[in-house]
Amino acid sequence: MLKNEVDLNKIGTVFNIQRFSVNDGPGIRTIIFLKGCPLSCAWCSNPESQNKNKELLFNIKNCTGCHKCETICKMNAINFNTDNRIDRDKCINCGECVESCYPGALVISGKEMSVKEVLDELNKESVQFRRSNGGVTLSGGEPLLQDDFALEILKGCKSRGINTAIETTGYINKNIVEKVMPWLDLILLDIKTTDENKHLKYIGASSKLILENAKLMSDLGANIIVRVPIIPEFNCDIKSIENIAKFTKSLNNIKEIHLLPYHRLGLNKYECLGRNYMVRDDINTPSEETMLKFKKIVENIGLKCNIGAH
Repeated sequence: MLKNEVDLNKIGTVFNIQRFSVNDGPGIRTIIFLKGCPLSCAWCSNPESQNKNKELLFNIKNCTGCHKCETICKMNAINFNTDNRIDRDKCINCGECVESCYPGALVISGKEMSVKEVLDELNKESVQFRRSNGGVTLSGGEPLLQDDFALEILKGCKSRGINTAIETTGYINKNIVEKVMPWLDLILLDIKTTDENKHLKYIGASSKLILENAKLMSDLGANIIVRVPIIPEFNCDIKSIENIAKFTKSLNNIKEIHLLPYHRLGLNKYECLGRNYMVRDDINTPSEETMLKFKKIVENIGLKCNIGAH
């Protein structure tokens, strides 16, 4: 029997709540983005999600040069004579500089919230969930790095009759998979490649656990859609797409793959974090012709295929 009590006091770190999404599950959805990710994809469009702790972002385009932040910082971590302005080794992400930055050049990514606070936010969208057959999607980062927090949010949603989904890398302990699955209506599972060497080189971790968890989820009867970010010079080729599709076809209960073309929309976030974007400037979004070719390959293997936004 499932334990229905919800721990409303459980605390986690959220870095964004995005409303009115139509790309991350059925209907109109609210996405709760949780901090922390075990992978290090070079093309990640949410680099602020990777670190589990709060982080300070600095957008130089919004800076008026008033120097208030430099004056107020007790750690002497802000210096206008340097390119990045912020000494990340000294900064403790206290947020005092953010409070003094009226133009919004400084922003803290990551906010501690209780399950109750998250559910109170979701209650504001209850009418749209009901009218659109939508719901809530947990994302990240990897939301299951904060597994206890994620679990209580999911339980709270189900107790309110809200449809639940999760976007996951699959790179998580198998016990966590088994723990959260009863509370999920949909799993959006990233499978970036079945090539172990490529996975290690470009993502910094083995693909073995992800593929094992994909099989575990399917064997347990989960409703799963496999999502594949299409990245030039990584998996933007016929062999890669065929291998992912054949692996997906071999699993139980999975009938659909979404192909997500690479984009550079997160580039500014790297600048705000004082980090270098590791994908070359000459790497471009795959053409429509290429994406349609890959779609046909997936369909010929016997799976439904959609091309969506990444």
